[in-house]
Amino acid sequence: MIITRSPLRISLGGGGTDLPSYYRQHTGFVIAAAITRYVYITIHEMFSEGILLKYSRLERVSRVEQIQHPIIREALRLVPPRSRHLEITSLADIPAGTGMGSSGSFTTTLLRALHALNRNSLSPRELAEQACHIEIDLLGEPVGKQDQYIASFGGLTCFTFEPDGAVRAEPLWIPTEALHNLEDNLVLFFTGVTRNASDLLRDQDTRSRQNDPQMIANLHYVKELGYQSRRLLESGDLGGFAELMHTHWEHKKARSPGMSNSRIDEYYQLARDNGALGGKLIGAGGVGFLLLYAESKSRLRRALTAAGLREVRFGFDFDGTRVLAQG
Repeated sequence: MIITRSPLRISLGGGGTDLPSYYRQHTGFVIAAAITRYVYITIHEMFSEGILLKYSRLERVSRVEQIQHPIIREALRLVPPRSRHLEITSLADIPAGTGMGSSGSFTTTLLRALHALNRNSLSPRELAEQACHIEIDLLGEPVGKQDQYIASFGGLTCFTFEPDGAVRAEPLWIPTEALHNLEDNLVLFFTGVTRNASDLLRDQDTRSRQNDPQMIANLHYVKELGYQSRRLLESGDLGGFAELMHTHWEHKKARSPGMSNSRIDEYYQLARDNGALGGKLIGAGGVGFLLLYAESKSRLRRALTAAGLREVRFGFDFDGTRVLAQG
């Protein structure tokens, strides 16, 4: 049995500039953090021939071409398993469609498991590129590259997305005390709603390809906020970073009408009224998780819990995608 896991992620700056429609013309920059919430894959060799898939649905097929789940199908085509008798099961700590990069984490952990089954070794960069190839090139999804890269690398990492498709990965050199305080002061609340972000991402992708002035200016500014976030974090100025989170969220909402809604705005204002210095909705927008920065968290937790939101505790993950068991 093979067991692998990939961390989910939160974005700390520059989100949205990792889409090819932007970085191929303007270069993208994102600060991402892997967190201790995971997507897991188990692969077990069965005695009966065929492929049994267990995710939110159940599939049993005799050939890879019959698989309905697009990522699993393309992953098995890209990394043909040495066995024709497989049971593949996926589990996740957090539901899909919540803006935390679950698709990228799913793809990387599945590929890692298939390579482990075939006894292949590959670097985090090779793993991330294979995952990007499946989602962006083969399936044509309007997604960026940060999810696959941070899932593969782990840690708090700065990614620069070059116009030629190359990705430069550099650790965020945050002081140790500031790192611990950042981990302690960031809180995550589930708004209770999930959805596929493809529509919002496709709108951004289309407008970027058309060089829509408003969209390009918005993404330029968000990238600059990413650079500023890096400088503040690496200098240990967490209060300044929290204020920048607020600025980032206000600007991000202007990117698309679907980025927020009245309920999300009410939750965010409630958080600000109860100790949150800054925050934003994780992911493409509209649903999912509110990420907030608060130095005094008791009042914030009481207020948001009373409003019906559920807190998800987390820390930072520095392992990236890894094999947990192989035998």
